[in-house]
Amino acid sequence: VGFEGGQMPLQRRVPKFGFNNRNRKEYQGINLDTLQRLVDEGKIKDTVDFEVITATRLAGKNDLVKILGRGELKAKLKVSAHKFTATAKAAIEAAGGEAVTL
Repeated sequence: VGFEGGQMPLQRRVPKFGFNNRNRKEYQGINLDTLQRLVDEGKIKDTVDFEVITATRLAGKNDLVKILGRGELKAKLKVSAHKFTATAKAAIEAAGGEAVTL
């Protein structure tokens, strides 16, 4: 099945669908409601940096972290991450905190 008498078979001639970008950067997303839950549980005091994120196992030590804007943040936090969405940055600053890009 699939043998075409020595010429290149159809399934090898037709290009495969999709595209895989070799330079793509994968970010581990962390939502604001997750940060608020950790504040409520007492695991986070006032700063959220990369060491705190890896200690709470929200991301690995080699991951890039992006803060996403789902949920609401009531605590005043200084958050350090690789990227922020616009809604997350606005919510952190509205709560009196600071968003620091690494």
